[in-house]
Amino acid sequence: MQDDAQLRQDVMEELAWEPAVKETRIGVDVKDGIVTLSGHVESFIDKQAAEQAAQRVRGVKGTLVDITVSLPNDSKRTDSEITAAARSGFIWHAGLLEANLGVTVEDGWVTLSGEVDWPYQKLLAKQVVAPLHGVTGVTNQIEVRPRAAPEDVRRKISGALQRQAQREAHRIEVTISGNIATLTGTVHSIAERDAAKGAAWSAPGIVAVVDRLQVE
Repeated sequence: MQDDAQLRQDVMEELAWEPAVKETRIGVDVKDGIVTLSGHVESFIDKQAAEQAAQRVRGVKGTLVDITVSLPNDSKRTDSEITAAARSGFIWHAGLLEANLGVTVEDGWVTLSGEVDWPYQKLLAKQVVAPLHGVTGVTNQIEVRPRAAPEDVRRKISGALQRQAQREAHRIEVTISGNIATLTGTVHSIAERDAAKGAAWSAPGIVAVVDRLQVE
């Protein structure tokens, strides 16, 4: 198992490797495998990129993000401008054409609401607004409409795990209760855990995923 000092070095190197991150503006602290990122970035997607880079590092058990988004003057937008841009993005995105979505913005922080048929649409909505100029954060309160889960949903999820995360699939157990999938077992990284959760989220009828996976 890596010690915290080595893990901190690995995270810093991954931040330096990620072109979307200016690592000189981000501080890294590690305690018991939990990485804390601090500092300032110029956009919300830069903040996301830093967190995702840290999560890719093997041995990271969790991340705490204390990064402030400090918008440069040419990126600042009014709340009404951000709202209009978000609504336009939803209208033009084929995957969200039929979605019933709401947008509120306060000081650049976007809150999404409404209902969609699939979990991937909830993620898409956030991906539409995250890179917009002026956005400093996103709270995703969109709900997934319950769908009747087929009897073979566990088999579908297990099959997806075999295709998408072959190295880990045999160490992950899937149980289904109603429309909720529970994942238990061990994985090597947060990225692999996210891949397993993504496979479960993609199954028809699943409206929630309980993550009990342990990162070694």
